[in-house]
Amino acid sequence: MVIDTMQDRLAAHPFLAGLPVEWLEPMSHHACRSARHAGDRLFHEGTPARRFWLLVEGRVALDTTVRGRGEVVVDTLGPGAVLGWSWLFVPRTWHFGAVAVAPTQAIEFDAAGVLRLCDRDPALGYELSRRFLAVMLDRLQATRSRLPDVVR
Repeated sequence: MVIDTMQDRLAAHPFLAGLPVEWLEPMSHHACRSARHAGDRLFHEGTPARRFWLLVEGRVALDTTVRGRGEVVVDTLGPGAVLGWSWLFVPRTWHFGAVAVAPTQAIEFDAAGVLRLCDRDPALGYELSRRFLAVMLDRLQATRSRLPDVVR
């Protein structure tokens, strides 16, 4: 399958699979392709959250600062994952950091633009919130299972 428009790229990503074109089309106006090299930091813990990403290729590590240990990786995300949800909630700051650990291709969104779309169309806002909450639950459970290793 040839993917040639941003709308096609959004429809092909597992996180947005099944969304109607009426939602994908306006979302595509707030999205762009993003490439990162291994070692590129996407964001730091505690800084303003203004973007989110749908990972297409590569890997990104989520990290947090642990006193006496520095930055500790708590999860690694790969193709098909969504990165970033802190933009959804006030105070809109990152709760973790993120760094590419391999060359990474993604779709990057302007969060403010997507929030405006959600405000205009509450059904879209509900569906995106539902999908992000499912991701958050999965990450929480994964982090809980790795917590003993992180603390050691």
